[in-house]
Amino acid sequence: MKLTVYLAGQIHDDWREQVNHKAKEKNLPLTFVAPQTNHDRSDDVGEDILGKQPGDVYRDDAASSVNNFRTQVLMQKSDVVIALFGEKYKQWNTAMDASAAITMNKPTIIVRPESLVHPLKELSNKANVTVETVDQALDVLNYIFE
Repeated sequence: MKLTVYLAGQIHDDWREQVNHKAKEKNLPLTFVAPQTNHDRSDDVGEDILGKQPGDVYRDDAASSVNNFRTQVLMQKSDVVIALFGEKYKQWNTAMDASAAITMNKPTIIVRPESLVHPLKELSNKANVTVETVDQALDVLNYIFE
């Protein structure tokens, strides 16, 4: 059995590559999918497809529609969602993706530091599992294969 895991979270560092590397070290049969991690591509995709927009609000809206479509397709095809909340960036997209996963009844693991326990308490309560590190999230997935 192989699982497809959607990695929700900020796109400003290489945490997904770290998760992929750690999963390979543990020989976990996982395939990872994610939001568009090329920030410029994510911001430009609406205009790239639909053409020049009349202003920044319309540009953002066009990109958002295409990015949301991509996220929905990939998340629906996933078996599990891991949503990483970090402290460095605002985590609005992560919260939205985690909420969408929970609404889709996708098994959801939230990764969040202790400092975010209070602001994420309701979301954590709705997720299947909440952990503090990606290593713990991978341990949860590893348990499936025992």
